[in-house]
Amino acid sequence: MAYSMSPATLLILLLSLLLGVVRPEDPYLYFNWNVSYGTIAPLGVPQQAILINGEFPGPNINSTTNNNVIVSVFNNLDEPLLFTWNGIQNRKMSWQDGTAGTNCPILPGKNFTYHFQVKDQIGSFLYFPSLGMQKAAGAFGGLRVNSRLLIPVPFDDPADDYTVLIGDWYTKSHKILEKTLDAGNSIGRPAGVLINGHSGKDASGNDEPPLFFMEAGKTYRYRICNVGLKVTLNFRIQSHSMLLVEMDGSHTVQNSYDALDIHVGQCLSVLVTADQTPGDYYMAASSRFTKYSISATGIIRYNGSNTPPSKDVPPAPEGWAWSFNQWRSFRWNLTASAARPNPQGSYHYGGINITRTIKLVSSTGKVDGKRRYALNAVSHEDTTTPLKLAEYFGIASKVFQYDIIGDEPPQDTATIKIAPNVLNMTFRTFVEVVFENPERTTQAYHIDGYAFFPVGMGHGKWTPESRRLYNNLDAVSRHTIQVYQRSWSAVLMTFDNAGMWNLRSELWERRYLGQQLYFTIQSPARSLRDENNIPDNALLCGDVVGLPKPPPYV
Repeated sequence: MAYSMSPATLLILLLSLLLGVVRPEDPYLYFNWNVSYGTIAPLGVPQQAILINGEFPGPNINSTTNNNVIVSVFNNLDEPLLFTWNGIQNRKMSWQDGTAGTNCPILPGKNFTYHFQVKDQIGSFLYFPSLGMQKAAGAFGGLRVNSRLLIPVPFDDPADDYTVLIGDWYTKSHKILEKTLDAGNSIGRPAGVLINGHSGKDASGNDEPPLFFMEAGKTYRYRICNVGLKVTLNFRIQSHSMLLVEMDGSHTVQNSYDALDIHVGQCLSVLVTADQTPGDYYMAASSRFTKYSISATGIIRYNGSNTPPSKDVPPAPEGWAWSFNQWRSFRWNLTASAARPNPQGSYHYGGINITRTIKLVSSTGKVDGKRRYALNAVSHEDTTTPLKLAEYFGIASKVFQYDIIGDEPPQDTATIKIAPNVLNMTFRTFVEVVFENPERTTQAYHIDGYAFFPVGMGHGKWTPESRRLYNNLDAVSRHTIQVYQRSWSAVLMTFDNAGMWNLRSELWERRYLGQQLYFTIQSPARSLRDENNIPDNALLCGDVVGLPKPPPYV
């Protein structure tokens, strides 16, 4: 039976369809992780490790821009556990950040499900356990965010995509390392270096089986991340150059390198072409800026090869000046798209007025006879009630005090105070953060929830005149930056991601003993436009247990 509609009725129907259109939700990826202890011996010494589904290192998370990542964690340890997603910004959702300042721990025998979205990001990242010294026991892995199919990538698809996890390694258990630090002592030098959980040599000193395979004439992507505790590592591949294409989630100007310094917490992507005589070749990761020398090797094998690698492995470069000059060669690819079609360079950070400068000076000292590390003379102490929960439930003053450090360091940085260290930031302000390192060791700092522009580095102390050295055009946007010995590094960033976010030393001994703080960024609108509500499955602990839930954001 045919019928007709009036123009007015048709218009109303069309409007209702448009307004009620349900766009397909971004895809979901599901992971179940059983976290348990196990025995491994990567350096020939049996030791307790933390495994994910029996694996060391942990499984790779392979995602695409805007995917929803669901990780259900079952804690089979005898201690609390949290995971953090190093470099994932968790836009509007610091509830998923997985640090002691944002989340209650997953207790032994319990389960918790993380739900985070890799919103508007691409690149190479890490995950690892964030509590205590658990990172020294494993449970870390790679987290890659691939570009969506319709977004142009500034290089051809590689024949394969490999994750390479390099890091220093201790043969003492993480619990022994914690006791050592709690007693006021240093954990000392690492026992060695691992590449994807291997030293490269078996108990007899022979090469371990190949880690990666290449076919002659093809090009491969290697995502190299430093998952260690304290040592910068230099990475190189025997007889092969590396074309740098991405670091910490940003496409770079594509320059070739024979060796790359990778600081703790950083990830780089390189393209390697199998353009040499078919055979086996070593990749090597060696310590930098240390009085001792430790290294690891791994074999890359050309398909069908039975030719052993040459024993002539190029040595790592020496001195910090080489590393500094290499950093200066890194440039943001202004014409490449990142997670969205518009070019990365369409964001002109150099033309934005700086509204605040925060200068953070590291220091080392003793409190009650025990070693502590500090920023602006305050050594952070975690609280029983996570800072974010205390703030959300309106009891912040009961748990911590805002702004106990100033934007300038005190005259006396030798006298250290232990307290929760929380800086209150104004939403959507553009801020300059300067890291100053008066010590003889190279440091590295990371900020959760953000990417920043490392615009300058220099020897000695930073002054306002140092801004004349800034790169205000094409500094590579990233989340972790090194600070060389007796030097400074400056970054620019917009505090537009509401939440509670950890700024930390990526040198885990220093972080454990207080060299960290939290930025809190609160939206005055209390709007879902700016921050999501606390998840329904959020764990509650400390002083917020039993409190009524605050009104939701709208």
